[in-house]
Amino acid sequence: MSSVLKTNALESEAIYIFREVISQFDKPVLLFSGGKDSITLVRLAQKAFFPAKIPFPLLHVDTGHNFPETIEFRDKLVAELGLELIVRNVQDAIDEGKVVEESGKYSSRNSLQTTTLLDAIEEFKFDACIGGARRDEEKARAKERIFSVRDDFGQWDEKNQRPELFDLLNGKIENGQNVRVFPISNWTELDVWSYIEQEQIEIPSIYFSHKRKVFLRDGLIWSHSPFVYQEEDEQIEERIVRFRTVGDMSCTAAVESYAATIQEVVGEIRTSTISERGARIDDKRSEAAMEKRKQQGYF
Repeated sequence: MSSVLKTNALESEAIYIFREVISQFDKPVLLFSGGKDSITLVRLAQKAFFPAKIPFPLLHVDTGHNFPETIEFRDKLVAELGLELIVRNVQDAIDEGKVVEESGKYSSRNSLQTTTLLDAIEEFKFDACIGGARRDEEKARAKERIFSVRDDFGQWDEKNQRPELFDLLNGKIENGQNVRVFPISNWTELDVWSYIEQEQIEIPSIYFSHKRKVFLRDGLIWSHSPFVYQEEDEQIEERIVRFRTVGDMSCTAAVESYAATIQEVVGEIRTSTISERGARIDDKRSEAAMEKRKQQGYF
């Protein structure tokens, strides 16, 4: 009973946050990756505004190196729900010389998303960007408020944040500023999965066990792909794996698993001793990798 009450309380908080966004901002957008957290946000937004449609678009910053299953699911979800989807591509920023493609063993486009995201915010004049970040994911994300103000350069100052007492959310911003909003900030990975199970939410197939070509590096299981640098001595093999978190193919490692249903995934997470972000390759660049990216305008 206590777990049900907790989940309902978290849902109620998230719905309250969505409604505060609509009441306080002129041009919000939901940042959508096709991962379980952003899919959960879509369901919460549906509930917040039912029977009306979700009153803001979805924005996907496409690195060009996404898992095909994620893109296929994104397009299916948008079509089924009749949502507005805006896609902006990192490749365009590379072609225009705004960012430089990384090369070598640990190359990734993940950090390059920042420029594309900030350009999209400027293009559409979004004043609130709703995202699925959670405080339990990573130390830098644990520092953020639910309404997290960014300056006119898109930068985050962790030392200059507003108090959020008694669930009072202050959305007042100056010209040029915008706010990142995190409705499931107080949820855990297990809370998200329990909600997906409770609501019977469909998610991409890569979250469940499947056979995939992979190779091993630094104790992690990397996907074999044309987008992922691979050295000659790194042997390709097939394993039964799934993904706990979904970024693009160059920054997301798989985990060995036979969990083929949501119930089995929930059971697996309950007994796991490794955090969800333990499978994010890009977080291993340095202890402060995420915080530095956020200071530069990253989600």
